[in-house]
Amino acid sequence: MIGRILTGWLGHRVGERYGNNGFKGALIGAGVSMVAKRGLGPLSLVIGGGYLAKKLIERRRARRERR
Repeated sequence: MIGRILTGWLGHRVGERYGNNGFKGALIGAGVSMVAKRGLGPLSLVIGGGYLAKKLIERRRARRERR
């Protein structure tokens, strides 16, 4: 349900930006929703893992600089 709400909001925003509040925004919103369902799970894991690794490296460097 949240995905459909976000898809509708995204389609509306795209329609506002390009001056076409109808079919084009709905089509782009639906396309983004389909891509998000398929690709964002693994992609978010990779991005989250990279972010976590970056924070751990920064923490380690800060500890070494304090010594």
